Amino acid sequence: MQQFAVLLRRMNGEFNRIAQEFAHTHKLHLTDVLALIALLDADTTDGPMTPGRLRKQLNLTSGAVTACLDRLEKAGHIRRVRADDDRRVVHLHYAEAGRALAREYFRPLAHSTQTARDRFTQDELQVAARFLTEMNKELSLLRT
Repeated sequence: MQQFAVLLRRMNGEFNRIAQEFAHTHKLHLTDVLALIALLDADTTDGPMTPGRLRKQLNLTSGAVTACLDRLEKAGHIRRVRADDDRRVVHLHYAEAGRALAREYFRPLAHSTQTARDRFTQDELQVAARFLTEMNKELSLLRT
């Protein structure tokens, strides 16, 4: 079990290194990159992200989220869009230009992920996906 924990920490460390390099290359804060990841993931699972949800997810103050979103919008990474049904609600979207920039930068990571996946059967991948899903559920319970 200790080896398992070590492997998870190493993978997390590598993901963090890549995120930090992306942030540095594009003159962003690491928090900005974490916000972009949250927006990307929210678009595929929970619908559009809002500043309030982002604040809770990243455990930031309202002011810090506003500053982060201002930087990302100014750099062309995100768009703020008012909800049609309630103009008080702001939805955050990954801008196409920002998405294209990230897609290009992270292409080697996508290739490496596919190379690793190709070494496993479909059944093995389903077990791995189930483990990661359960691990993410457990980690989310640790939030304060």
